Amino acid sequence: MIPLRDSARPRRGAVINPILILVNVIVFLYEVSLNQRELMVFILRWGVIPARVSDLGALLGDVLRGDWAAPATLVTATFLHGGWMHLLGNMLYLWVFGDNIEDRLGRARYVLFYLGTGVLANYAQVLADPDSTVPLIGASGAVAAVLGAYLVSFPRSRVVALVPLGIFLTVTEVPALVFLFLWFVIQLLSGVASLGVPDVGGVAWWAHVGGFVLGMILIRLLRRRPSYTW
Repeated sequence: MIPLRDSARPRRGAVINPILILVNVIVFLYEVSLNQRELMVFILRWGVIPARVSDLGALLGDVLRGDWAAPATLVTATFLHGGWMHLLGNMLYLWVFGDNIEDRLGRARYVLFYLGTGVLANYAQVLADPDSTVPLIGASGAVAAVLGAYLVSFPRSRVVALVPLGIFLTVTEVPALVFLFLWFVIQLLSGVASLGVPDVGGVAWWAHVGGFVLGMILIRLLRRRPSYTW
């Protein structure tokens, strides 16, 4: 199913969410401007290499020494994408669901939520395959957290989506609870199936699973009170 829009309407216009989308698009346009060798160097530099960050003690040591090269990739990797479909899929989900979470949290907290869950979701994938040397990139962990937060915050809303019926696509309304639950189950089953399979640069299923669960938890801790403004 491909989401097109949702029925929940934020009380005020989103600011941070479109900025995040714009930053992702700008970074990707920079990626496509590079030749193959330059792109490989760029991804290796700014993507998460699980084998480089899986040792938490060593990672903390880097931070204490002021060496942010490896730790920073847990953030920078969330703004890199491996192709147009990778980018457009993530940005579509962020566009449909992110404005409501920004409204629920407030702008400052939404920035912290997005970046923090992106880091932790990336690390969930690192824990699933700690010896991998294949770069982990993409906003999907942070986007998954937005989906988890949306499920908790707007379970009664409806999602207008493109739904495949055989070889045809139809537009229909789906309860958000059903849409997001099915999305999560697919990620979870795919993640379980990927365990023990050599990493050849496929989908980071456990970043999706970890991000979704984190989003469900953190939205309850971070959401602002009605009087909160920024």
